Amino acid sequence: MLIIPIKEGENIDRALKRFKRKFDKTGTMRQLRDRKQFLKPSVKNRDKLIKAQYIQHLRDQENQ
Repeated sequence: MLIIPIKEGENIDRALKRFKRKFDKTGTMRQLRDRKQFLKPSVKNRDKLIKAQYIQHLRDQENQ
């Protein structure tokens, strides 16, 4: 559970922004989305390989 202490006279928008930032850092939503659908380890590895190839291709183009 996230606890966000609100200081005396602090704007609620600022506290809400701190809450959102803390919530994003915990990775809760990302974890929920990942667990929504099961991916086989082989599919995960294939996706990682394709992403690495794409990034390498971009870096190669950048260096030329």
